[in-house]
Amino acid sequence: MADLKLSKLPDRTPVKLSITITPDLQAALQQYATAYFAAYGVEEPVAELVPAMLAAFLESDRGFMRSRS
Repeated sequence: MADLKLSKLPDRTPVKLSITITPDLQAALQQYATAYFAAYGVEEPVAELVPAMLAAFLESDRGFMRSRS
């Protein structure tokens, strides 16, 4: 096997997650999708935005990131 600089890629198999949210949160997420469209001119459904929002939140939580290392 070759000694490659790039390590083996992590598992990228999508995982489906079902959650129940409050009507207020649903409304806020829809408002965020509207703001996203206004900012970028691309209409994305809430279901496509939420994973990116969660990833950004986790990456910005310094305490959580420190606890992972």
